[in-house]
Amino acid sequence: MAPELIVMLTYNDRTVENALELFEELRDLPVQHWGFKDVGLSAESMGKLVRRMRECGKTTYLEVVSLSEPEGMAGARLAVELGFDVLMGTVFFDSINDYLRGKSPRYYPFPGHVHSHPSILDGTVEEIVTHARFLASKKVDGLDLLTYRYTGNAKDLLGQVVHSVDIPVVSAGSIASFDRICEVWRSRAWGFTIGTAFFERCFVADGTFGDNVMAVWDFLQSGQD
Repeated sequence: MAPELIVMLTYNDRTVENALELFEELRDLPVQHWGFKDVGLSAESMGKLVRRMRECGKTTYLEVVSLSEPEGMAGARLAVELGFDVLMGTVFFDSINDYLRGKSPRYYPFPGHVHSHPSILDGTVEEIVTHARFLASKKVDGLDLLTYRYTGNAKDLLGQVVHSVDIPVVSAGSIASFDRICEVWRSRAWGFTIGTAFFERCFVADGTFGDNVMAVWDFLQSGQD
């Protein structure tokens, strides 16, 4: 089964200023999952964007790349207030998990040691797998794994994390080739995000953002993993 594509209206870990206009151009594409980061737009602009996405029947994702507990909690509150379907990212804290319990956004925190901006994931595969299992034991809804931001063997990490937990794993960050999409597909991860690579036209060099999105969409429909 092909993984789900989450289109991120972000470039270099920031939501682009024209995200709403860009979404309006692309809203009729068959992609179900759309998201953006907690940096780059005002709360008011984020609210307009997520409401428009939901009006168009899309599943919405807010990815919080801020790493402190207060910043993570602020992101969680924002996800609740603005009506997102999924909160991705944040360093896991019990306070955030407790706050979100029983509320509408599903929670997909980062497993492993994440730092810097753009985000980097380090540590051993065994440490990250252990943390993934710990997060699953905390009843989070899924995991936001920074596979290709990992300082070690990304392919090995992804496979081991996916097979160590029974919750969805989203591979996020730095997927800029069909080869990496194939690695995600073969790992049986639930889904993956792409943002920057669409802006940089990594899939259709002379195409638009939308052309690049559809190239990945069509590849997923082809069944060629």
